Amino acid sequence: MNNGLKGRIALVTGGNSGIGRAAVVALAKAGADVAVNFIHREAEAQAVCSEVEGIGCRAVAVKADVSKASEVARLVERVQKELGHINILVNNAGISRPQPLIEITEQDWDDILTVNLKSMFLVTQAVLPGMRQRKWGRIINLSSVAAQLGGVIGPHYAASKAGAIGLTHSFAALLAKESITVNAIAPAMVETEMITSNPKARPDLVPVGRFGTVDEVADVVVMLASNGYITGQTISINGGWYMT
Repeated sequence: MNNGLKGRIALVTGGNSGIGRAAVVALAKAGADVAVNFIHREAEAQAVCSEVEGIGCRAVAVKADVSKASEVARLVERVQKELGHINILVNNAGISRPQPLIEITEQDWDDILTVNLKSMFLVTQAVLPGMRQRKWGRIINLSSVAAQLGGVIGPHYAASKAGAIGLTHSFAALLAKESITVNAIAPAMVETEMITSNPKARPDLVPVGRFGTVDEVADVVVMLASNGYITGQTISINGGWYMT
């Protein structure tokens, strides 16, 4: 445990599995107390909280649909009551719906944009007053290589992840003078349930020839949470699939 984030309180949406879970553990190892948001699979949320407590940090699991403002307000209130004011936000909650182009319905579009993009705006909006009051904050949005290349899921998913980058740029510009940084991470082919369940996701698509690991993404989450000079950036973790 490096204690670089000791005294900080982090909220990770969708923190009970995949990249979110790895981010929770990595933040705790860096000294942060962590709130684990989830909507399904409560046992996994409680398990990661136990892991955080085993590291020596505090944790709380809070069930909430972060695509709904009323539930976001309840989530933030609960975290503040049990842990304290939120300093670090990782907007990780998201869904994937691989579909042929012709089969994507209006409802599919709305579902993906609501969960993947609207939730980022709502949770950010909810935690910002406290960050601005204390003049310190780190906001990290999970985008995707789909924002840059289209990806292997569909245009609805790609649009939601491209929106995350635009949202990041806007918030970063508006908050830069208040010691609040806002950055995006754009992973590709990271070995999670979302990827392994999609037959179009193959490691041979990636120049390095393998899937990424959740820990490789979590390392960057901690780096961005610890750094006060990086803002408005999209950090690509994609094995060389998209190069800037």
